Amino acid sequence: MTIFETDWAGGEGYVVLAAYRPDPELFRRQLRSIQAQTVSAFHCLIVADGEADSVLGATRQAVGNDPRFEVIGFENRVGFYRNFERGLATVPHDARWIALSDQDDAWYPDKLEKLLPHLRQSALVSGQARVVSYPAGEILSVSTNRKNVGVTSYFLDNQFTGSLSVFRGEVLGLALPFPSLRTPAEVHDHWLAVCAHFLGGASVVNDVVQDYVQHKANVIGESDTERFRPTRSWATLTRTARRYEDGITPRRLARATYNVGVGWRSTMAAALGERLPQPAPQDYLRLEALYGRDRRLSATTSHIFRSVRAGTVSPRSAVEYVAGWLAGTVFRLRGPGDRPASR
Repeated sequence: MTIFETDWAGGEGYVVLAAYRPDPELFRRQLRSIQAQTVSAFHCLIVADGEADSVLGATRQAVGNDPRFEVIGFENRVGFYRNFERGLATVPHDARWIALSDQDDAWYPDKLEKLLPHLRQSALVSGQARVVSYPAGEILSVSTNRKNVGVTSYFLDNQFTGSLSVFRGEVLGLALPFPSLRTPAEVHDHWLAVCAHFLGGASVVNDVVQDYVQHKANVIGESDTERFRPTRSWATLTRTARRYEDGITPRRLARATYNVGVGWRSTMAAALGERLPQPAPQDYLRLEALYGRDRRLSATTSHIFRSVRAGTVSPRSAVEYVAGWLAGTVFRLRGPGDRPASR
């Protein structure tokens, strides 16, 4: 029994795994890596985004009748963001800690043992991962190199990956229900980390705790978060506009650009403003002034460019945000709770 288990005796943890048509081999490996954790006091909720019978059969083949593993099936497909939300909504209110899992990675046996003790100091903690290709098994990177930065930086440039994170159960009280915006920037781990900041902080440690598997079916790949590639920008933008805005007219392209950069941050700020106790914390007022309805071009861009120079915000995130602001100004776009983006 670890020190963490002794300190938090009597509280059960939950692993929430979102599943959609998982690759049989990768799914089996992932489930068995969770089953083999040195911290064993947990309940694993596998949330099937459609085709629940198939997911249940694959689960039983992987872990047998281990009572810690439960499949929750939904026939209506909602995508990974909403699937994690409805999985987290089933977690009991008294859960001490929660870990998120993808369906195709591989945890190291001591992942939970290494991460959980950090919840004494932080409401959410993320480790690192080794990036590995599948099926070749090539090591693409020995670490994901996430880093600790201030909340005004990671509000813009997310440093937290859900599959690498654990957090206190109390975070769900602020995070649920998830805010909503039709954009690929709408991701659960970013929102959870922002919420955790106001409940004890979110931090990153250097421990490599799992393999992060890259393959053709990844929804979000590690390479997607790394480099800004101008030659791919147009293809990415048109694909995003077709999926989220139902077309590629100039206004729809602008809306897609705006939501990826500005809209998602203003949506998070608006949701926090509705949920945080009053008077609002100073950290929230700072986020609201930079990214919410009170943002001003000169102050926000100045902060972003200083952050890029300091290495706490990537050039890609800075370009996406400024491009979104420009698109919003030209087409007079607004998001939830926004004043005009041109202000």
